[in-house]
Amino acid sequence: MTMPFYVPPEQLIKDRADFAKKGIARGRPIIITEFFHGVLLIGENPSGSLHKLGEIYDSIAFAGVGRFNEFETMRVAGIRYADLKGYAYGRADVTAKGLANVYSQTLGQIFTHEVKPYEVGIFVVEIGEEPSDTRLFRIQFDGTLITEQGFGAIGGEEEALRDRLSDDFDASRALSDAVTYATKAIEEIEDRDIVATDWEAAVLDQSLGRRCFRRLDAREIEIARTPS
Repeated sequence: MTMPFYVPPEQLIKDRADFAKKGIARGRPIIITEFFHGVLLIGENPSGSLHKLGEIYDSIAFAGVGRFNEFETMRVAGIRYADLKGYAYGRADVTAKGLANVYSQTLGQIFTHEVKPYEVGIFVVEIGEEPSDTRLFRIQFDGTLITEQGFGAIGGEEEALRDRLSDDFDASRALSDAVTYATKAIEEIEDRDIVATDWEAAVLDQSLGRRCFRRLDAREIEIARTPS
């Protein structure tokens, strides 16, 4: 009679975490940073058809790194959650905190009970009428929910990026300065130059009205990065 295969729970959790971390670290990083009247989301993405940044609801945006099919599944589920809650209750009841909690529970359940964890890192971002109303939530592969202040990074060498960003963060920057600040941080950590067409960037901008999400094109990024 063969003995059943046994793995200690702590070893199983460690192996799953190591597996997910390696997958996420291979992804190109994304930086989220506040600027004068909004939040910038930016990262390297040479693909013109696969987006890592997206709009969830009026003033809520999503950023994901890792396996595209997995974080895209989370993004679509987030849109459905927001639409249903906004329809059933009210638009004001759809918040980044509520969505981040749903993502946290879902990823935690997958990490604990499924054979393979999701290899994803997620940011949920929300702006309000005042800068103090801005919310940045980072959700890890295991469902850990972290509230960031002012800026954050996911994917690649994210710890080194966060250290680099903390050196000269300034929430009162203009958008063009925020673009330069974020792109230079990634280029320094990656130790290479990245052309404007290889960046994907978007903003949540308070001046845009109810729907605050707007994508930046390569020309805007090029102009922002050109010294005046």
